[in-house]
Amino acid sequence: MGETGARAPSRWLMLGVSMLGQVAATIYVNGAPFLIPYLHLERGLSLPEAGVIAAAPFVGVMATLVLWGLVVDRIGERASMATGLAIVTVGATGAAFSSSLVALGAWFVLGGIGAGSTNSASGRIVVGWFPAHRRGLAMGIRQTALPLGVGAAALLVPNTVSTEGLRATLLVTAAICAAATALAALLIVDPPRPSRQQAADSGQLVNPYRRDHRLTRIHLASALLVIPQFTVWTYMLVWLIDEKGWSTFAASALVAATQLLGAAGRIGAGWWSDRVGSRLGPMRVVAIAAAATMLALGLLSGTPLGIALIVIATAVTVADNGLAFTSVAEIGGPYWSGRAMGLQNTGQYVVSAAVPPLIGALISGHGYAVAFAVVALAPLLAIPLVPVRGERLSATD
Repeated sequence: MGETGARAPSRWLMLGVSMLGQVAATIYVNGAPFLIPYLHLERGLSLPEAGVIAAAPFVGVMATLVLWGLVVDRIGERASMATGLAIVTVGATGAAFSSSLVALGAWFVLGGIGAGSTNSASGRIVVGWFPAHRRGLAMGIRQTALPLGVGAAALLVPNTVSTEGLRATLLVTAAICAAATALAALLIVDPPRPSRQQAADSGQLVNPYRRDHRLTRIHLASALLVIPQFTVWTYMLVWLIDEKGWSTFAASALVAATQLLGAAGRIGAGWWSDRVGSRLGPMRVVAIAAAATMLALGLLSGTPLGIALIVIATAVTVADNGLAFTSVAEIGGPYWSGRAMGLQNTGQYVVSAAVPPLIGALISGHGYAVAFAVVALAPLLAIPLVPVRGERLSATD
């Protein structure tokens, strides 16, 4: 349970191993959409059918994030991450040998269920092993696991499936997840935390959602801030091709490059929060910047400045993720942070799933410029929700 603190491993090793676990889970979950061309063109599935298969891992993740948070709170980080990644490995292996589309989808859901463990467990590892004055930077680095995993999946999945087939692709994915499982089981040490009696005496077992409304406000603000993020992620490529006349290769190269910019934005925001001793102050500034950037993009998308603004938006709109996640973990405490992070991620997944169809309909009816400007309302509404007042970070926490 990590309560005795008998071992004090390198905190950077703990960050690295937990990040590798999250990258492996991301390759599995986010690799599924890269199978759509193969399933459609080679296996003869319709696009809706291929889309259902590709969405199956996300269903498993979204349905179990809060449950995994509870598990992490109960049994600790190492056991939760190792168990979850083992389930991902089983899911990938079962999918590789599935004999029907129904079975393939079911195995994908199972793997997604396991992948959900890495969100809360890796977040808890960062918060538990890093002191407050370094925690923002560490969480910012940890948050780069998503773009790194998506980038790795983009390179691995379509190229392997086109040359070696579906089974080989899924077995390679299973091998990656198996390696991550072993590393998690062997190297992760649960961060120290007070015993349940000590936590009860200090009030850390009290439901933080009943103490005040800070967590609820952060969840709502983060859900709103996901809207511009996924709008840019989803429609930047097609905007560059349709509106700007770029080639597919040039547009995709810029989109790939902006993933690195987004990763840098997450790290920079975390470092900034450590420097100023606040997560929520910088989060509010990011919300203001996101609103301003999206509004400017809407007004100037038809000018040469439009491309520069959408590139800036890819960094600005993701910079809040690590700040919010760190704050949620810190407010939740050692016995509630798993569930709090699970709820945080669940809200973001639900909203992000609604963004592509809703913004797509807005673009179809009114054009990109109007859609970008309307999206600016989401971070604008998030600004007053961020509970900056009364935030205090202890230098030794």
